[in-house]
Amino acid sequence: MATKNKAPKEILVVGSKVKDVIRDAGLRSDGELIQAVSDKVHELLGAAIERCKSNNRSTVRPYDL
Repeated sequence: MATKNKAPKEILVVGSKVKDVIRDAGLRSDGELIQAVSDKVHELLGAAIERCKSNNRSTVRPYDL
């Protein structure tokens, strides 16, 4: 993950649910994992928003992901 000089963005994922998935796989999670997953969600949503705008729509749809 590239380090940026910005403050961390708001957490968009449920940390306990992410940790449950990792735990169910028989693994442990690092303390920074939740923020990293949330950052990826921000990136994914940002790209979907741009795609929606470039198609002159005001509704983000699943296929924009």
